Amino acid sequence: MSQISNDHALRAALNALTPTQQRILGARFAENVMHLSRDDRVNRAIATGLQEQVTEAELEDAFKAAKAYATKTYTDCGKDTDWLAQADHFVAAAAAAALTPDAVASERLNRAWKAAMQARMAVNCTLIEQDDAPEQSEADHQYALANAFLN
Repeated sequence: MSQISNDHALRAALNALTPTQQRILGARFAENVMHLSRDDRVNRAIATGLQEQVTEAELEDAFKAAKAYATKTYTDCGKDTDWLAQADHFVAAAAAAALTPDAVASERLNRAWKAAMQARMAVNCTLIEQDDAPEQSEADHQYALANAFLN
């Protein structure tokens, strides 16, 4: 398999994954920005999403926890407020995306892609707050994570 080095290749690779693989890789994307999370329940949800052997009940509980926190913190998004609080929201949204159960997932949903985009939003919020760009973009981190996952 060729190396993923752009979003087109990333999306194509993610679309070839099974729902379980999407969940695990999506949780890895969320884990990569977990240091921006302020909520232990979200962190535990990400840890649950990373597990290969996990029950449907555990996944559902983790999804509900991440989704509830993302919903709770959504009201601050869009306001000129604390950008780090908004980053926290997007980490929860990334976790919820990765953990989305089949029963509520649309046919077109790719858990890993949605988690990747939410994780990037979390990082973008920190860039606004800190005004200091990292040497490697979150997209580049995601390409590396996807390449490692697929190889």
